[in-house]
Parts: sequence; structure tokens; C-alpha cells
Amino acid sequence: MPPHNPTTTIPSPEPETAALPTFTGYRDLLGLVRQLSSLGGCAQPIRLEGHRTEIDTFTGEILRELKSKELPTGHLLVRCGNRRTTRCPSCAELYRQDTYHLIAAGLRGGKNIPDQVATHPRVFATLTAPSCGPVHGRRVNGSARCRCGRTHTKGDPLLGTPLDPKRYDYIGAVLWNAHAPALWARFMLHLRRTIAAAAGIPQRLLHRLVRVSYAKVAEYQQRGLIHFHAVIRLDGPAGPYTPPPAWATPELLTDGIRIAATRAHVDGPKINGRARSFGFGAQIDTRIIRSTAFQAGTTITEGKVAGYVAKYATKGTEAATGTLDHRLKKISELWSESVPEHAARMIRTAWELGNRDDLKHLNLRKWAHMLGFRGHFSTKTRAYSTTLGALRAARVAWHHRHTAPPSPTTLVLAHWAYDGTGLTPDLERLAALIGGGPTQAEAVTVGA
Repeated sequence: MPPHNPTTTIPSPEPETAALPTFTGYRDLLGLVRQLSSLGGCAQPIRLEGHRTEIDTFTGEILRELKSKELPTGHLLVRCGNRRTTRCPSCAELYRQDTYHLIAAGLRGGKNIPDQVATHPRVFATLTAPSCGPVHGRRVNGSARCRCGRTHTKGDPLLGTPLDPKRYDYIGAVLWNAHAPALWARFMLHLRRTIAAAAGIPQRLLHRLVRVSYAKVAEYQQRGLIHFHAVIRLDGPAGPYTPPPAWATPELLTDGIRIAATRAHVDGPKINGRARSFGFGAQIDTRIIRSTAFQAGTTITEGKVAGYVAKYATKGTEAATGTLDHRLKKISELWSESVPEHAARMIRTAWELGNRDDLKHLNLRKWAHMLGFRGHFSTKTRAYSTTLGALRAARVAWHHRHTAPPSPTTLVLAHWAYDGTGLTPDLERLAALIGGGPTQAEAVTVGA
């Protein structure tokens, strides 16, 4: 044991400065905070280089000039606009809000849609995928055992995975996702035929009496298969501006949806000597949407439907299956990703099928990270309600009304070029400290 030295001093612990952000390279810290705050919490802003110059056309005087290199961050930063919660929670929340207003306007009016649309027949339908093999599941009450003999708790990673992966139809699962958009189009064709048959009129004349409008979102189940949630509405010939005939009832629409869902089929390729044909699963849920004036118990109302649909508009495969939210350039990249085995097998299956000449039109390698699904997550008919573009235009108009416009004699010259995406680690930390989601100005929409 070394001798004790009474003159020895105990060293003071050094401050942990390595983990703290340093902003010595930024001259305008207050301006830096203001610029990052204007992003409303965007996690992956787009960096632009360029300038904007306002010139008086009579005198040639430069009135205002904005150069990206003179901004606190050295770039003009704009929101990324990504709808995925895993990529940018702030922009995804703004997208969710827009989708909510879009769905709600088609249910109760507003956003230039007449209020009388709330009296039209409306049904909330869920169309699911067929079985590709038994998977680990959980009953609604959580007490019944799975086929494996266990009782799975909520969030169990086994949920949705095959009981026997070797016998699971991975080819059928990937091809179902790839054909799901075409199957939805076939379903709508059969729905119009069914409604026309119920009315006793030829299908070619249906548009003179009734128009079928819808808004839908695609959602991944835990087993990695797509299913659709849709608001389907019957209007008069001029869409939401005219009422449908008296015979067009919610009950007629409900029956038509069920009949059309069972009849809709899409022929697929022949693989390993087996001809594929794709249809919806046996679980078809249809619920008549009641007005908010008739809320009672578990009645499904306009607000519930709009919120439910909007929630799934910002989710992708990664939300349900834990897979990727970006494309793969090479299948070897999959080994460096943390992907559950079930999702990884679907990705590898899609990659292998993408090499077949008879499946080139499905672009399976391009959409392997989406487990073969290549459709839009949120779609609607033109007559259903307003558009996302109109809602974004309303925000731009709101900003313009609260910003002094340039003089009519002012010439504006601007040039911006893309320079990258994201922030430096220090700026990311500062942006996280500032926090904040969509600002009031960003969340404003067209008046109801």
C-alpha cells in the first residue's frame, strides 16, 4: 500500500463538455434559434442555397436581399413534408391534421363542401387480406390462448408472425400486397354494378342518378399484409351538391359493399405450376356512419371515423411490422438493418420475385421495403371532398395575408438550389431543445 501523502489533492471531476453542443462557429445565436424555431420541429429540413432579391423597377434600387450564406445556419431551411412518423413526427402530424380535415369535410361539410352531405348515405368499411397461413394472434379480450398454446400480451413481437415459417405462403403474401391496388379498383367496379342492379337500371346510366365517392387509407397488419379502411358515400349526380334518390339508403350501400368485396378478384401470375388469383379476406367490416347529432354508446360517428382514418395515413410498414422506411439499392443492405425475421423474409421474397420477367411490371425490387405494396397510402375520388393541395394552399394564403406584400412596382428575382437534407448534430440538439410541433400558422386550414 503506498504511503499516505497529506499534501496530495483530490482532482476535481472535469465537466462533461463533449456531450454538449457547441455553437462557437455561429455568430448570431439568437437568429439561429429563430430560424430553427420557424421549422416547427421538422426533424429533417431541406437545405437550400441561393438568393432572393427585390428590386424597384423604376429606380433600380435593391430594396431587400436575402442570401442563404448570410443566414444563421448558412442555408435556407424548409420543412421536409414527410408523412411518416418514423422520419419526421412534426411533418407527419401536419399531414395527419390535413387528412383529418379532408375526411371530415366529406362527412359533415366544410372546406367548400355543403353541409347537406351529412345527410347522404355513408358507410365505414374495412376490407382485409386473405390468410397466407396461421400466425400468432391475440383475442380481443386477451385471455384466449393462441394456437401455439401461449397467451400473447399486447406488443409481443411474435404477434403476426407465422406459426410455421417454412409452410407460410410468403410468395402469396408479397403478391397480394402488389395486387391490392388493382383489387380495390375491381372492388369499386363491382360496387357500382351491384348498386345499379339493386336499383334496376343499367350500370352505364348509374351516374345520372347516383355517384359513388370514397376516401380510403391502406394499413399494414402485423402479419405484413395490406388492408383498407374506407369511407364510402352515395351522392346525387352532381356529387356532394345534390342528394341521392330515396332508394339509395345506407343499408343498400352496406349490402353492396359486402357483395362487391366477395366478388372482386384479380388474376395473378402462375408460379411453380400454381395459378394465382387474389381476392379480399372473409373478414369484411361495414358500419353505417351516423351524424354527430345521434351519438350514443358505441355508435360510429363522423369525428371518430375522420380521426381513425387520419391516424393510419401517417403510418407505413415500419409502424406495424418493424421493417424499413426507405428503399434498398441492394439486397445485401438488409443484413445491416435491424429488421424482424418475418419482415426480412417478405423483403427477400419480393426481391427474388422482382427478378422474374413476367413480374417486371410490379416493380417488386423497388417496393421490396414496402413488402411489395406499390400503391398510395391515402386516396380519394375527386368528388369526395377538398384536396390536400387546397389545404396547403390555404396555409400559404394565410401566410400571405399576415405578411406585407411587395409593391406592384417591385421585381422579385430568386434562385434556390437543393444542397442536402438534415442538420448537423449540434443543430439537431439545439432544434430538439427548442422543440415544438406544427405552429398555429402551419395548422390553419380553410374555414369550415
